[in-house]
Amino acid sequence: MHVLSGGAAASAVKGVQAEFEKTTGLTVQGSFSAVGMMRDQLLGGAPCDVVILTQPLIAQLIASGHVVAGSARSLGLVKTGVAVRSGSAHPSVKTRAQLLAAMRAAKGIYFPDPQNATAGIHFFNVLKALGLDESMRAQFRIFPNGATAMGAMAKSQEDGLIGCTQVTEINYTPGVDLVDVLPPEFELNTDYTLGICSASKHPEEAALLAQLLTGNASAAVRKQGGFEF
Repeated sequence: MHVLSGGAAASAVKGVQAEFEKTTGLTVQGSFSAVGMMRDQLLGGAPCDVVILTQPLIAQLIASGHVVAGSARSLGLVKTGVAVRSGSAHPSVKTRAQLLAAMRAAKGIYFPDPQNATAGIHFFNVLKALGLDESMRAQFRIFPNGATAMGAMAKSQEDGLIGCTQVTEINYTPGVDLVDVLPPEFELNTDYTLGICSASKHPEEAALLAQLLTGNASAAVRKQGGFEF
């Protein structure tokens, strides 16, 4: 069972994987990264039974025939948050001025791909709005996806680090702490939605996985990870 998914939903997939595999006898092979990258893999012909991306991207894939019409189901909303390495001081980022001060003070700013990752695209626009996209460029630490960015920040020996990505990717990465969500004017709520791929070789099992991922079986895992529904 092949799953192509944005990194924000990785914890949800892993949370139901054992139950699904026990029930069906199939093994889940999941790929998790920036949603744009996952979409491109699907369009490029990568095997896929269930795809989890943002709601607009799933709608596009239904329109293009890559995802079965009527199969879209939401896992919930995920906010974008600010993170620091565990043990570091938590700066206040509740207002524009506080976020600006925290970013200016950082020796390293970790975030996902500003071209293909939902949080990366959004956060780079926040940096532009704050006037930091050029002046702080030397401090940018950019990675293919939020999970990789947070993992790298956790392992870094530098001081004064800060990061931004989906709350779920912060919550399930050991060694980093969620400081807060972005201030209201920069808030981003992303609806992560799954769809069953038209080329799925296991459509019945894919429907079961969809039910597990959006129903009560994964509700606690999703909520703990940062999904809101």
